[in-house]
Amino acid sequence: MAELATIARPYAEALFQSSKADLQGATQWLEALVAVAGNPQLLEFAANPKVSDPQVFDVITGVAKVDLSTLAQNFLRTVIENGRLAALPEVAVQFRALKNAQSGLSDAVVYSAFPIAAASLAEIAGVLEKRFGRKLNFTVREDPSLIGGIRVVVGDEVLDTSVKARLEQMKAALTA
Repeated sequence: MAELATIARPYAEALFQSSKADLQGATQWLEALVAVAGNPQLLEFAANPKVSDPQVFDVITGVAKVDLSTLAQNFLRTVIENGRLAALPEVAVQFRALKNAQSGLSDAVVYSAFPIAAASLAEIAGVLEKRFGRKLNFTVREDPSLIGGIRVVVGDEVLDTSVKARLEQMKAALTA
């Protein structure tokens, strides 16, 4: 994946610099484009030598459920013309990292075996922000394999208080 990250970096940086006036708007349309461009059938369609770049552009803009600004259209055309459509998800990741660095936020993914109520999430958010020492932008995902508890991933840091992790620790201690 290092190669994909290397390819995506200049696109993310250019997009970040050109959209500083409306970073939130750029994030929205970029996420919509990523949702469409991440489809394997679309990538196969785009890789077909019989398909022109304008056709790929038309398909993506037709499927994306967002109104694209001139900046967004030019960005998408550039990505398609340079054959970098597969790198678009990584561009979004790096763009988000640049945006978060500017605002002092970090992305946090909270994995839970069960849905988390809004009040509970707010309480967890306060504890986690104190624990990690920075403001966090939360995304919650369900993972029934955890059995109970939560697992939090912030960048390359992981806080795992799930029942599954505790059972694995007990297993390791008993077999050692």
